[in-house]
Amino acid sequence: MRACNLFERFMTRILITSATQYINGIKHLGNLAGSMLPADVYARFQRARGVETLYICATDEHGTPAELAAAAAGQDILTYCEEQHRLQADVCAAFGLSWDWFGRSSSPQNRALTQHFADVLEDNGLVEERVDQMVYSIDDKRYLPDRYIEGICPVCGFGAARGDQCDNCGSLLDPIDLKEPYSVISGSRNLEVRETRHLYQLHSKVQDRIRAWMDSQADWPLLARSIAYKHLDEGLIDRGITRDLTWGVPVTRNGLPRPGFEDKVFYVWFDAPVEYIAATEEWAAANDGNWRSWWRTDEGAEDVRYVEFMGKDNVAFHTVTFPSTILGSGEPWKLVDMLKASNWLNWYGGKFSTSQKRGVFMDTALELLPADLWRWYLTANCPETSDTAFTWEQFQSSANRDLADVLGNFVNRILKFCETRFDGVIPAGGGPGEIERRLYADVSAKLTELTDYMEAIEVRKSAQALRSLWVLGNEYLQEAAPWTAIKTDPDRAAVIVRTATNLVGLFARVSAPVIPFSAEKICEAIGESYPLTWPSLDAAAELSRMEPGRPVRAPEVLFKKVEDDQVAEWIERFGGAE
Repeated sequence: MRACNLFERFMTRILITSATQYINGIKHLGNLAGSMLPADVYARFQRARGVETLYICATDEHGTPAELAAAAAGQDILTYCEEQHRLQADVCAAFGLSWDWFGRSSSPQNRALTQHFADVLEDNGLVEERVDQMVYSIDDKRYLPDRYIEGICPVCGFGAARGDQCDNCGSLLDPIDLKEPYSVISGSRNLEVRETRHLYQLHSKVQDRIRAWMDSQADWPLLARSIAYKHLDEGLIDRGITRDLTWGVPVTRNGLPRPGFEDKVFYVWFDAPVEYIAATEEWAAANDGNWRSWWRTDEGAEDVRYVEFMGKDNVAFHTVTFPSTILGSGEPWKLVDMLKASNWLNWYGGKFSTSQKRGVFMDTALELLPADLWRWYLTANCPETSDTAFTWEQFQSSANRDLADVLGNFVNRILKFCETRFDGVIPAGGGPGEIERRLYADVSAKLTELTDYMEAIEVRKSAQALRSLWVLGNEYLQEAAPWTAIKTDPDRAAVIVRTATNLVGLFARVSAPVIPFSAEKICEAIGESYPLTWPSLDAAAELSRMEPGRPVRAPEVLFKKVEDDQVAEWIERFGGAE
């Protein structure tokens, strides 16, 4: 079965979410490559095909990262979150991320839904109060939930494991398990374990249902399935869903403050995934939409295909923790149909890091170069099956070789020729010959391949297939040689220019999901409306869409080459191989 036919087996609408983004600062290129950009490419592709598509994302505003970042900025947390949400929304829009809604986990909708899920889980016997042991910092005069405490991972020995998870081995942790722990707030090791009451979600009672659900997801990427089964095979443990914090969703029971929990909030990893649903409710409130038809299978969501995009460090929470909430509720909520998990885009030999300011961040990237150069590189080098190392040298090569030398060269070359020899008008005359018929066959084959890969969310292979299409244009020009034909056979030259100009239009349509700004510039040059629809697989028809007589013009250089002195400057500024 061709991959593009998989959609016919599913539903008629597409719901897409990319991982909620921590509020603590502008995201780095690793965040963009791991979830937001692949999700955007897929959303743009589905919209171009005419599929009703809703792409949702949000800022994750609760928990330790928000509190620590606000304190470091000298701002109260509400002001900090409002400001950072605007900044993230602006830089992501500048990168062309086409969210239908960019929500906030601090929204009233998320508060109400989080409290609702806690209630129904408790009604179903899946939440209970327990006397818990938590680390208390004597010097800071406060409990240290999760990310307020770091230490040595008890599983792999990593020296900077957080209280909730080790970023090195992926193990989910409890703060009291850490070796040689210290306070993130003050660095103090003057810590002790004290008793406090918290709510626990009983994942152990739902694990059989989660395993049965995972068993039905055979078409998921191996990365997502292997992480899920790792935790299932180890046996799910009951986990606390409240924390001793003041910023977050208040702990209630049936709409009233829960006695003894007045100074606690729900754990960020309990409320953050709920924000996918809540953000859709936010979108509906602003757009007169029906959010329940996207999320409730008893109210229309049975025809929705739900696709999640995220980096591997978030997979456990979305294949175990959040499904435990959805399944445990006993309510007809939509479960994810496809979880597209990515590995990490690393900075040379190490990780990008928001907290350590390591690597290039999205706002800085746009100061250096246009968004499409980054979008192309990160798509063509998407860390799908293994971690991928960013290097300036590889980035330069990809931008110059693929965009400037292949696509940009073809577009400018043929449109300038049309301007010079045919007064900037698509010429009439002549008819397709053997070269064109071979081109039709080759283009149809590549269009089929590209469409299949895009539908299957094979990100790297999609980029390779897209580049192969661009190459066909240059090969056609080289073989057909309109600059030679114009001297002896103007009709033959007209056929070549007409065909090649239609190739320009085709390239704009298939490139738009990946490099939307450049595709729009190409459209302006050839008089095509934007946004674009995805082409049919009939190349003969596609390469005769634009009829003779249409005026066209060569655009300014689409892709300026990245020069060696720029790379040297950036290596000096941002670091390179260590």
